[in-house]
Amino acid sequence: MDIATQTEILLRESGYETWPWTGEPPAVTCFENAAIIGFVHVFSSAEDLLASWESAQRTVLSRHSAALRAAGAKAWNVYSVFLAEEGAQSEQREVERIEENFTLTRKIARVGVRTQDDVERALLPLTAVKAQPILSDTDFEDRLRSRLKDVSADVLAAFLGGGDAEEVARMLVEKT
Repeated sequence: MDIATQTEILLRESGYETWPWTGEPPAVTCFENAAIIGFVHVFSSAEDLLASWESAQRTVLSRHSAALRAAGAKAWNVYSVFLAEEGAQSEQREVERIEENFTLTRKIARVGVRTQDDVERALLPLTAVKAQPILSDTDFEDRLRSRLKDVSADVLAAFLGGGDAEEVARMLVEKT
């Protein structure tokens, strides 16, 4: 799987503009939306990532420094994402420590990124929430009544009938 391509597809689906930067290796995908600017660096292995992430970050930030200065408030939301396809589980913790380094950018770092699901999990902090509540056609009042079985009928009637909030609160205190 081509991690860079899958990353770019996912970011575009999440509303980001993306473009490749063909500077020094590793491959870099730049992304931006109304609130965030970022750079995805794809390394061949965890060893390469651990050895090169700082210089890769400095190189990209240096190259894009004028645009970042002009970005205004968005410049406070710059992400560096470091991904590697190869990497042992034992290296994962060392790679994740990169995220604890708050200098220059916010960071996301993962190894063992081999599938589309791995890419999605790695970029979760940058993508929109996909879960959408399923609301049935059931009447709101009926649903509320069924969930508030422990509340007395007169308090519930006052609440649903648009009664005075203080009066409903008083009734609740008296009934408990």
